[in-house]
Amino acid sequence: MPERRPSSSDNAGDAGKSSNASNAAEPAASRRKRSLRAIVSRNRRKNADSDAASKKGRTTKQGRVASSAKRNRLNKSADGGEQGSGSDLVSPTRRGRRVSVGGVSGTGTSGTGVSGTGASRATGFVDARALQSEDLVAKTLRESTGPLGVAARPKVVDFNARVKERRHVNTLMVVKRVAITMVSIAAVVGVVWALFFSPLLRLDSAQITVSGANEWVSGSKVESIASAQAGKSLLLVSTNDIETQLAAIPGVSKATATKQYPHGMQVAISAQEPAAMLKTPDGSLTAVDGKGRVLNSVKNASTDGIPVIEVNDVAKSLKSRSVVTAVKVVDSLSDAMRARVSKVTAQTQDSVTTELDNGNYTIIWGNASQMKLKKAVVDKIINDPNVIGDKHSVDVSAPLRPMIK
Repeated sequence: MPERRPSSSDNAGDAGKSSNASNAAEPAASRRKRSLRAIVSRNRRKNADSDAASKKGRTTKQGRVASSAKRNRLNKSADGGEQGSGSDLVSPTRRGRRVSVGGVSGTGTSGTGVSGTGASRATGFVDARALQSEDLVAKTLRESTGPLGVAARPKVVDFNARVKERRHVNTLMVVKRVAITMVSIAAVVGVVWALFFSPLLRLDSAQITVSGANEWVSGSKVESIASAQAGKSLLLVSTNDIETQLAAIPGVSKATATKQYPHGMQVAISAQEPAAMLKTPDGSLTAVDGKGRVLNSVKNASTDGIPVIEVNDVAKSLKSRSVVTAVKVVDSLSDAMRARVSKVTAQTQDSVTTELDNGNYTIIWGNASQMKLKKAVVDKIINDPNVIGDKHSVDVSAPLRPMIK
């Protein structure tokens, strides 16, 4: 039988067989070590990235704890794989086969992708035992227990109970506001009544005093005006109205009303002397003031120092311009000169004449204009013997050109 020569295909098959034999002859421990080194290198890179993220503050405290636990586990697994026997390791030969390295398992391609037991590739491993636990029952009991150990109202109550409680509180607030309003109104009404309508500040007519009246201005008339306000609260009494009424009394030049709390009033007037006395043919005298108003009639009153004007009828004379002008003239004279006047006559309003010192001097005043200048001229003439000489009549109706006769 002829001898068969080997072909090229046979040579190729023999080469493949020899290669497989050499690969099979490679120690399994060396392949396992290379695979383990690749796993450890990858885990160390992940740990370095996790440490960098924790330094920058991008991870939480729980993430740092999980990363540390994961690193320790992987380091321990790597050390155990390198020092352990081959019975602890299983070499991955197919894609998708589960790899177990010293207690570290994972799924990958040829042992290149592994993760710790219970670990997440995205967020890292979280050890539940490292987390803080809290007893919610004990916390609730602590919060709902009062200072004496008595259970207080729980933090969470029924919604309907809260609604009822809020309605009750709102009702109490409304009641309080209404009560406060009513009390305030009652207090205001009480204060108003006490100040304006109660006897607390009521004016008593018995405590009204009058000063300044004389025989020509009746004090009783002044008191009657002030007593008209009796019975009112002093806060309602108008002193301005009282003073206006008092000033309208003939002979009153000034009037002042002052309240004296709680029940009195002080009235002070300035009563002037009559400007002149109107004498009728029957000898009766009527006092009048500078405005021609009749003063209080007083019998047996002294007329010393008061000029007397003779008239036929008092009522008619007070309507006459000549008499009214004469009254104004004698009212403007000084008290010293008024005391020297013994007679006043006035045929017209421009011919007012007075007699001084029982007729020793006759002064023709004319009308009531420029009385200050006229009085100064008369005083200069009659009080200077060199000027008056033996003359007895002075006409100052034109004060810049007086005439002495």
